Order: sequence, then structure tokens, then C-alpha cells
Amino acid sequence: MHKKVTELLEKALENNPSLFLIDMDITPANQIRIIIDGDKGVTVKDCIAVSRAIEHNLDREENDFSLEVSSAGIAQPLFLARQYKKNIGRKLCVKTKEGKKIEGTLVNASEKECELHWKTREPKPVGKGKITVEKQAVVPYSEIEEATVKITF
Repeated sequence: MHKKVTELLEKALENNPSLFLIDMDITPANQIRIIIDGDKGVTVKDCIAVSRAIEHNLDREENDFSLEVSSAGIAQPLFLARQYKKNIGRKLCVKTKEGKKIEGTLVNASEKECELHWKTREPKPVGKGKITVEKQAVVPYSEIEEATVKITF
């Protein structure tokens, strides 16, 4: 069943190249859970189209199954370079594998790393008080433990 679902999913995603797979899981009880994302976001129509492309091509008489297709939620961590690219301009909270936390605006994303910019208040080099300093960091994805989009209202 896994092979058939994978083939159907790949075909459905080929029909809409702005969509891409984040995660797919099939339990031994044939519960199929698919999470997709899109370069321009994911609509309910997108989820329905992917669901129908799979559901209508599987035989429930052969294998009983349940199917859930959903979009990656805004609060879910980023996993793929493609997700970082679509979030350029947004604030991210990044936790590195070394335990360092960075909160900044995503200004660039390549296939291997992302670049964040932020402002912070630091003590003046001379005298009392603080000054605002612009900071930046280039972080390879391999060093990121978790990265999430910071939701601001």
C-alpha cells in the first residue's frame, strides 16, 4: 500500500508543482497521514485535490484505509530548505544544536543555510547606557535543532 500511495502522491504533486511533501505516515492499520506545504501556501482546495487524487485511486475493498491530508501549520517547525525560502521576510526563532537561540528576520535562504538579521541592545563600548546594534548570522541547516516562524499580531 505504501508504494501505491507514494506513487499517487507524487503524481498529485506533479500536477501542482508549487506544493511539496513535508511528511507522510502510514500506520499498520492503514491510517494515511500526509502533510504538505506550498511555495505560496496551501489552500483547502489544495488539500482536497491531493486527497481525492489518492483516495479515488485506492480500492477500499482491497485495503480499508483512512486518509488525512493537511497543510503544515504556521507553528510547526521548518524542515526543508524550500520552507525557509518561502518564509523570507518573516521572523524566525531558531534553536541551534549547541543550544543557542536566535530570533531574527530571515533575509536569505539557500539549499544549505539561512541568514538572519536582528537588532539588540548592548552596553556602550565606552560610558554608561546601551546602544542598538545590528546583528546577523548565517546558520547551516545541519546546525539547526528547530526553527519556527514567530507569529506576531
